[in-house]
This record gives sequence, C-alpha cells and structure tokens, in this order.
Amino acid sequence: MRLTIANKNYSSWSLRPWLLLQMLGLPFEERLLPFATSAGGLAYAGRTPNGRVPCLEDGELVVWDSLAIVEYIAELAPGAWPGDRAARAWARSACAEMHAGFGRIRDVCTMNCGLRVKVRDWSPALLAEWARMDALWCEGLQRFGGPFLAGPAFTAVDAFFAPVALRVQSYSPPLSPTAQAYAQRLLDLPPLQDWYQAALLEPWRDPAHEAEAQAAGDWLQDLRAPAAPSRP
Repeated sequence: MRLTIANKNYSSWSLRPWLLLQMLGLPFEERLLPFATSAGGLAYAGRTPNGRVPCLEDGELVVWDSLAIVEYIAELAPGAWPGDRAARAWARSACAEMHAGFGRIRDVCTMNCGLRVKVRDWSPALLAEWARMDALWCEGLQRFGGPFLAGPAFTAVDAFFAPVALRVQSYSPPLSPTAQAYAQRLLDLPPLQDWYQAALLEPWRDPAHEAEAQAAGDWLQDLRAPAAPSRP
C-alpha cells in the first residue's frame, strides 16, 4: 500500500490514516507531497482523485478521504474498530462528528505542530466546541473504561482525535484533567512522536497555513527548523 500525505506540520487529515496504519502494524509506503506554495488550484490536482490528501493506493484500488480510508483499513485489520458493538457504534459516531464538525476549532486552532500560541480571542463559539470535545472524550473514557476512547486498545476513533491532541499542545485550550490526560496519552504514542519530530524538521512553509496561525494569536514559540529559502 502507498499513502499520499501532505506536510506533517499542517495536515491533520493525513495524520489520521497514517497513525492508524502505524498503530495496527500494517506496512505501507509513505508519499509526502508538500502543499503548493503558490495561490490557485488544488495542490494535488491530477495526483489524487479529488485533488486532496490523504489518498491510499492498494494495488489497483484507490481510496480517498480519511474516513473512507479508515473503513478500508478496517477491512484489512478488524482491530481498527472496537470489537464490542456498542463501543464500535459510539466510536463511529464520534469519528463522524469529528470529520464533519468542530469548525471553529479548525478555523482558529489550525494544526501547526511546531507552534505554541497564545490565543487572542477565546470566543463563546470556540469555547463551546472545546467544551464539547472535552465532554466527548470524557464520555468515551468513562463509558468504555479507557485508557483509549473506546476501551483498552487504540482504534480508529483515537486516530481521528490525534490531530486534536497536537492542537491541545499548541494552543492550550481549557480542558478537564481527564481530557488533558487523554491528549497527553496520544502525544506520548511513539508513532505520533515520530510524526511530530518529522514535522519539526520540515523546511516548507505554506503561506495560507502560516496566516491562519498568525490570526489565531501571539506566537510564544516556533520550534520548527528554519524554513528553506524562498525561490525568486
């Protein structure tokens, strides 16, 4: 299998299937194509069916969109979803909510792994979404016993919230001790640490993503390696 992803510093959508494949021990080739650094057009037009990432190729089969890729992975490895039916139903619902919702978190607390940011405006809408995130995590942990969201094993629902753990690290939103501990549990996973360290070393800067992070608030730290010189 080959998984096409974008910059590890920015691409939350790419992280989800990448981390699930890693945690399940399924071998795959990684193809990283950095975001376009100039305006206009889709960055991956002609390289993936929808001109976006992630995209998984398995022989002649091509699967795109992170949720569809996770479902395909589940056909190869049943451990991608919890074995218990109730836990599996909850996990799928939580994944769908993450996939389609939390728009304010996405807009304000964009994924930029190497930054530590003091958010300028904790608006009621933004705080409400972080409160919902907290409640959702606490519900899964309490209902299914932890240490992961749907029980004792890491599954697809944890992969879907791994990018949020990186946002917690960058933006320090108000969270309960239970939710904070869960985010740290994800951050401590060796494959997620590998992703994070690789993100810090990337030389690319995408203007659109950088502008989003600038709009979020004051940068307290930028832990990334120096950017590559821009082309004339």
